[in-house]
Amino acid sequence: MSSHRALDYLESLPGTTFTRLYAQPSTALAVFRRMLPHLAKTIVMAMLYMPGPFAVADLETWVKPDVESVKARDQAISVLQRLRILFDDRGDGRKAAGLAYVLAPQFAQALRRALTGGGEHGSFGVPATVRPQDGQEKVSISFLDTLARRQWEAILYFVVGSASASLVGEVPVSEGTKALLERGGFVSRHGKRIAITKQGFEFVLQEINAQIWTFLIVYLEMAHQLQMDPIEVLAFLFTLGSLELGTPYSTATLTSTQHQMLEDLSDFGLIHRPPLTPSLYYPTRLATTLTSDASALPNSSLSPQATSTSQPTPGSSDKGYIILETNYRVYAYTSSPLLISILSLFAKLKTRYPNLTTAKLTQSSIKSAIQSGITADQIILYLTTHSHPVIRNQTPILPPTVVDQIRLWQLQDERMKSSEGFLIKDLGGEGDFEAAVRYAEALGVLKKVFRGKGWFFVSRMEQMGRYFKGVAARRKAEREGTGGA
Repeated sequence: MSSHRALDYLESLPGTTFTRLYAQPSTALAVFRRMLPHLAKTIVMAMLYMPGPFAVADLETWVKPDVESVKARDQAISVLQRLRILFDDRGDGRKAAGLAYVLAPQFAQALRRALTGGGEHGSFGVPATVRPQDGQEKVSISFLDTLARRQWEAILYFVVGSASASLVGEVPVSEGTKALLERGGFVSRHGKRIAITKQGFEFVLQEINAQIWTFLIVYLEMAHQLQMDPIEVLAFLFTLGSLELGTPYSTATLTSTQHQMLEDLSDFGLIHRPPLTPSLYYPTRLATTLTSDASALPNSSLSPQATSTSQPTPGSSDKGYIILETNYRVYAYTSSPLLISILSLFAKLKTRYPNLTTAKLTQSSIKSAIQSGITADQIILYLTTHSHPVIRNQTPILPPTVVDQIRLWQLQDERMKSSEGFLIKDLGGEGDFEAAVRYAEALGVLKKVFRGKGWFFVSRMEQMGRYFKGVAARRKAEREGTGGA
């Protein structure tokens, strides 16, 4: 989820931006590790030390002719081209030799440096030689985890607490952070009242790594307004993802933009700056997991066993806590105020015990949630994702009658659903149409197929445009090759 949001942001950047971005080995390594599917990584590693272009015909020998394999290949090539990592080779004599791919020179060079070392680019941070002064608190990994948990949960409490004035975090949220949350559409302001939005509910439903990237994308989009270079901001975020937890790093090599970021990232809980030693900064686990799938917040109130005064055990956040019965009753085995508050957004709370809260899904509670911008699908997804282990293995996890009723309550007020996108038609033969539909489905942009008319509807056109250009180029090369023969 987090990588998809970051990928969408990178995709929106101008092509020339990637030249600067891929100048940093840490950025190239982060994109390689986090943004690429497995087959795309395999293709990159195969081409990284290849002396010449990689022929399309040779790539075809790697792929089985079945639908799933072709789909994986198309997705891999699409992602690599969207990130400006892979290009069609336009070298001399290429028409006769057939189509081929080459890696972007800047990306290839940076990734080689990241993998083999060398140079004094400081891309992976400069460990500090000066240590915190005597008398300061000990900066241990446990201390950093606690700090990150408190700062990030304060943000979540603010978003969810907009629907419950009594819910507040352990530390205050800065005005700049509040402005970012409003700018990102996670909360909306109505006079002095602040309310959670549909985007805000989506935000709190995400796993923590995805929440962080979703929030940081808003920060990146506001970089110009904050007089910061967005490329330097993004490069520094990728750098943070490659640093070592618990190690202090020097601020001496940071740019003016990155110095400006330190204060903001401290408010977000991504770094810690010792008050008496401002020339140092420590990345927290929120930062070091930006480019990995490791858990970003082991001590979180999103853990079912968390309380406002006690710290949960690491790993407990992986356990579900909700049991939904056919009579619409909800049993939430949690003592976390944050989770209980999220539940109250779409369910009517009944009773609360030390480690159990009971609630009920009612027409009024679901309609109240829908009026706040929360959708029926979001509620169903939340109940499924956080289902108790006792019912997680049953099929289906949630009672079908309850799921259908939640959707019906929404449909009573909504008769039509609109989607923005592009209608593609007049592709020629049936084979061309089916191939294009399969490609769109592989990319995840296909919304609707009208087979009788030979039309289909997609949510994005950039990737499909490149696909049609590639098809046209291959046909042109085939015609010229046939003519030459």
